[in-house]
Amino acid sequence: MIAYHEASPTELESWDDRTVLPAGGHVLQSRAWADFRSRTGWMPRFLIGSDGSAVLALVRSWPLNAGTSAYLSRGPIPNGTIEELVDRLAGAASWLGDNGVDVIASDAEIAAWTGYPERIARLGFKPIEEIEPSRHRLVLQLGPRIDEEAVFNTIATSTRRRIRQAEGQLVQVVRYDAAVERDDVGPDFVARDDAPEMALARFHGYLSPLDGNGPMPQGPRAEFLDWSWSAFRAGYLVLLEARGRDGAGIAGVVLYRHGGRLSVAFAGALDAATGVHPGVHNLLRWRAIQLAVREGCSEMDLGGVDGPGAHGEPLPGDPLHTLYQEKRSFGAEWLELAGAHELVDRRTHHLVSPITNRVLRPAWPVPPGTVEPLPE
Repeated sequence: MIAYHEASPTELESWDDRTVLPAGGHVLQSRAWADFRSRTGWMPRFLIGSDGSAVLALVRSWPLNAGTSAYLSRGPIPNGTIEELVDRLAGAASWLGDNGVDVIASDAEIAAWTGYPERIARLGFKPIEEIEPSRHRLVLQLGPRIDEEAVFNTIATSTRRRIRQAEGQLVQVVRYDAAVERDDVGPDFVARDDAPEMALARFHGYLSPLDGNGPMPQGPRAEFLDWSWSAFRAGYLVLLEARGRDGAGIAGVVLYRHGGRLSVAFAGALDAATGVHPGVHNLLRWRAIQLAVREGCSEMDLGGVDGPGAHGEPLPGDPLHTLYQEKRSFGAEWLELAGAHELVDRRTHHLVSPITNRVLRPAWPVPPGTVEPLPE
């Protein structure tokens, strides 16, 4: 088991170098996420392992009883062997238990085929319902030798046709990205003509569920804008906004830049957008893939299509099957992840009665505003 200690001020200076930038890194292990969550009542604990690894734990007191819960948001990051990842989770859990934490949750993005769930079960971790809306992912493998034309040619013909249709309707994609100069957005993108804060606020309006069947946005508007602006300034969030012929925004996608990849975090559109511009979602996904190729990303994460309580590949007749097929049409492959797990620390859990534990389970903090558009 790996021993952990709290990060020193010097170690905190390079925190994101350990948790966000390496392969497998995640923005929800960043200083920006920790700072944001500290403003919503959670206490960040920055843990450094004897092997040089780092784990962010968000700690919060129980509502009515003594004791605390902790959430390792997308941690430990999957950077290392399975044995190392299990040892890191065990070490972080041990440190938290020694410091009075009763319940520990972790939803690291580790492939299920690795045997990780079975290994951490031996530590006492049990599966729980997902903390974020989707457990699994659809991943498009890329690499430094992949070019845009080759990727485009692998996309299904019908999807390519919709992309070209949207381009023919003069739909433009504006790139809001703190990692580049305002006008240095590259071919196929349009430079922003307003403040990123205004665009993020506008994007939040796209997140209302379409036709009443989509996942509901999570978190109030203020929290969404607080987190999104923090991540944008850190260079970890990119907003791509589609605009119609008249220059008005109609749809958008928010990407996370972390771990050598781009990940779809949020996506949405105005109610009438897909009727007037049926290829707008396809165009936005293609522009996101283009950006990933140009940045030399190892993969493009198109996000999940599974929902609470139904964590398998959507079958024909499932409301999300069409969206699943649409993402698969880009060449993305289904990746089953280990999912969320929870450990009840028996050394301290006597502080919380069984009834209270069932009624007042921890409200794990999820990224506000998460929503996927319905299939076109």
